[in-house]
Amino acid sequence: MNSMMKKLGTAAVVLLTAACNLSNTNPTGAANSELAALFDTYYEDRLQLFPVEATLNGDERYNNLLYIDFTDSYRKKLKEFYSTNLTYLTRFNRDYLNANDQLSYDIFKREMQINIEGLSYHDNYMPLNQFQSMHLLFAQLGSGTVIQPFKTVKDYNDWLQRASVFPAYADSAIVYFRKGMKEGTVLPKKLVEKMIPQMRAMDTTVTASVFYGPVTNLPASFSAADKASLTTAYTKLIQEQLAPAYRRLADFLQTEYLPAARTTTGISEIPDGKKFYRFLIRQQTTTDKTSEEIYNTGLSEVQRIKEEMERVKTETGFTGDLAAFFNYMKTDHRFTPYKTAGEILAAFDSIHQTMNPYLKKLFGLKPKTPFEIRQTEAFRAASASAEYNQGGADGTRPGIFYIPILDPTQFNTTSGMQSLFLHEAIPGHHYQISLQQENKQLPRFRRFGGNNAYAEGWALYCESLGSELGLYKDPYQYMGALGDEMHRAIRLVVDVAMHTKGMTREEAIAYMMANEQISEEGATAEIERYMSIPAQALGYKIGALKIRELRSRYEKMGGEKFKLSAFHDAILKDGNMPLNILEKKMDKWAAKWDN
Repeated sequence: MNSMMKKLGTAAVVLLTAACNLSNTNPTGAANSELAALFDTYYEDRLQLFPVEATLNGDERYNNLLYIDFTDSYRKKLKEFYSTNLTYLTRFNRDYLNANDQLSYDIFKREMQINIEGLSYHDNYMPLNQFQSMHLLFAQLGSGTVIQPFKTVKDYNDWLQRASVFPAYADSAIVYFRKGMKEGTVLPKKLVEKMIPQMRAMDTTVTASVFYGPVTNLPASFSAADKASLTTAYTKLIQEQLAPAYRRLADFLQTEYLPAARTTTGISEIPDGKKFYRFLIRQQTTTDKTSEEIYNTGLSEVQRIKEEMERVKTETGFTGDLAAFFNYMKTDHRFTPYKTAGEILAAFDSIHQTMNPYLKKLFGLKPKTPFEIRQTEAFRAASASAEYNQGGADGTRPGIFYIPILDPTQFNTTSGMQSLFLHEAIPGHHYQISLQQENKQLPRFRRFGGNNAYAEGWALYCESLGSELGLYKDPYQYMGALGDEMHRAIRLVVDVAMHTKGMTREEAIAYMMANEQISEEGATAEIERYMSIPAQALGYKIGALKIRELRSRYEKMGGEKFKLSAFHDAILKDGNMPLNILEKKMDKWAAKWDN
């Protein structure tokens, strides 16, 4: 019995052995219980390997744990884990599984294969970045306002234990950054320059620290002794562990790493960078599209959307060129009416209320998970985009739509407020993620997993539903929506060009500003995001184009039999999956019209 079999335990081994023996003998169409056991065991073991992921999914059993999962030793453990599960899966005969199990089989197989392949690259030599990184997520967890619960004394002690690992996490990050420096696998200087102030912001006085939030909000039900003990423990944690860890990271980045960081923009400039980017395209788009195909699609979409923008500009009566129109929308005071953050949050809520009556016409399914709109926390607002944080599957934690608001008086109504809400909130990420998590017919790795192209593709597709949801009646709001669509089309161009064609950061910023209504500050943040997480931004447009393609295909095929709400429900009901698997599933769904 190998080490992974030992880890799985006797009961799981029995189930999986049975699976190997019985998987070819069940042609009845019933759900395969042995396959379900494999998926369940995988998910349980995955939560133990990724305890922060468990917390994000609302499973509180491992809230006290944090592992340094970018180390070579940990990645070796992950490779063994994925490889073992892939071996077990391939012992099942897919042809003898029912439709739902076949979907699970296909999704699981791809997930194991792509995870194994990903571990062959040394992206762990760049363990932190300015956009999507543990040092930022850790602050969110410890703030006491998001995700990590702080309701009981045990919750508070769980965080003390989890947070005690962060100094080692930070020190290990420095070790792996140094490995990257030796190999030439380093971040661009411009990204490092953004990370340093993020680290410095966490090196502050105890009461000013974001990590002091749980102490400020100690539940009144706690005893005086517990309050005193926890206040002392959290003060010591911040003073002696967390602030010094962030300080060490900042000092290292500033004095040692920044001079060694690269002046180039694209990932192709690191060892095996070109091969790595080809992998990231497959991982993030769940397609076999080449970078050149994606680049050309981007150019075509930019041109198409620009022509529609010209039409809308003419409709408003504006006589200048498109660049002048962008500047007008950016600078005219009529488009910056807000004085407070509360007014902006209320405006987004008004969008929700406007489209509520139309939602039932476009969707039969509606999530039970609560929903809230919040302002992004100050400590990360400067480098954050609007985003959605998933709710708890049990409904105890709402899905949250976050809006970064630095200066309310500069918040522009033409920036795509309606399309942003459709994408990040309803019916975009909130519907898709919540319905998936709530569907107990799915194995848990599907309920709480997924890929970028489906999730972001669905959310971008939802932006195109504005008119059908009672929005986009104002041409300036529609122009904002076109701007958001243009933004995603531009991504196909600049992401590929930066990482394969030598386009510089500055050229990418200029291209973005020339083709959409965006400030230099906004364009800079976006371009630097694509620099730090290559290919991630490709999934949006690729996924949305696929969903729109499927809708058009079935509308023509079904004629009067086609119901848009049924199409949307069919897309959503089985949860997130690779686009090629989604297309096969939907073709079967639509085949009923040929009968």
